[in-house]
Amino acid sequence: MEMIAPIGVLIGLVAIIYFTVKEINILIAAPLATLIVIVLNNMSIVDSLLGKEANNYMGALSTYVMNYFAIFLLGSILAKLMEVSGATTAIADFILSKAGYENPYRVLVAIFIISAILTYGGISLFVVMFAILPLARSLFRKMDLSWNLIQVPLWLGIATFTMTILPGTPAIQNVIPIEYLNTSLTSALVPSLLGSIGCVIFGLFYMNYCLKKSLAAGETYATYTDGGEEELTEKALPPFISSIAPLVLLVIVAISGSLFGNEFIKKNIIYAALLTGIVVALVLFWSFIDKKIATLSVGAGGSLAPIFATASAVAFGAVVMVAPGFEVYSDLILNIPGSPLISLTVLTSAMAAITGSSSGALGIVMPNFAQYYLDAGVHPEMIHRVAAVASNILTIVPQCGVFLTFISLTGLTHKNGFKQTIITVFGSTLIAEVIIILVGALMYG
Repeated sequence: MEMIAPIGVLIGLVAIIYFTVKEINILIAAPLATLIVIVLNNMSIVDSLLGKEANNYMGALSTYVMNYFAIFLLGSILAKLMEVSGATTAIADFILSKAGYENPYRVLVAIFIISAILTYGGISLFVVMFAILPLARSLFRKMDLSWNLIQVPLWLGIATFTMTILPGTPAIQNVIPIEYLNTSLTSALVPSLLGSIGCVIFGLFYMNYCLKKSLAAGETYATYTDGGEEELTEKALPPFISSIAPLVLLVIVAISGSLFGNEFIKKNIIYAALLTGIVVALVLFWSFIDKKIATLSVGAGGSLAPIFATASAVAFGAVVMVAPGFEVYSDLILNIPGSPLISLTVLTSAMAAITGSSSGALGIVMPNFAQYYLDAGVHPEMIHRVAAVASNILTIVPQCGVFLTFISLTGLTHKNGFKQTIITVFGSTLIAEVIIILVGALMYG
């Protein structure tokens, strides 16, 4: 049994990856893979699956939903208001018009900036994809650029520094550690800012490299697409200033509360920030939204699938963490030589790869290991930022839900749509993580 248990953990991990790659919904894939781990680790099936404790499947799932549903709900409503009103399109049109349409690299940079603004303003990665990809496709066709180049600017904008690195981001990955560390959205401010700079520099250089390589190879728009085009529906759009105002105010409220608020405000400022964005969006976009109540209802309903998918991944990981066979792997990780932040990086990255979810990884690591690293003398703000960034390093895996959505929307495949994606996200966040750990060591001891 001593040998079977660790092998059982690996089989469970392979199973959840296989199930999701085969497009089995995570709500089914996660409990099936969990059952494999439970049986091969000789754990109680009833207690481990149905128990209400934090490390049982249903207990972990319900705890995650209870803790973070409000954030998913408010974020989803704001995203729907931005989408239906045309505000996201207005922001994209404005920035692209300023960048011009003649220089391919400037166009790629403009797409990156648009994506970054929207996600830093609290808009869901999925919504940003739906807003940006049709516009980008039209530009790529007009300039005859290889369609698979869309990977670099899009992922650099939506899934790197604006998600886990830049201080003040309202992303769920920046919220989860607060509950366990009593930190804020602006934790490790200076290391985070420097890490963000390193992240963006790498991404922009890599973007330029990919563009030059593609042009030298003679790739065109038709190289990775059949030439089909999604038609954009013409409609009246809000002015640029009005369109971006809810996002700007959201970020201002989030950062101000995190920097100057008391402990209660720092822990709960995200709710005030999201509500501010929603109220301002309703006021400014009222005449641009035909079905107000229906839009709010659809936005609210849109929060259910993401939170239950993430909670299911968290629940699987929670059971894995207490499986006897996992002790072999956790002991190896926790005893990595050097700074405890290195083992924290490896541990969180591994959980992200296992679950295919950065927020899922943090939902597992924080409740189980935050106290361990606090006891080791690591500053809470460094635990917060290092874990958040680490959760993103290996989050793009073949079974990752947001990546599967990406290839579905773009028509790319794992073969031609994965390499630049993983290099962009992995490379840029790893560089940021190294910078944050090194600068943090000087600032926090």
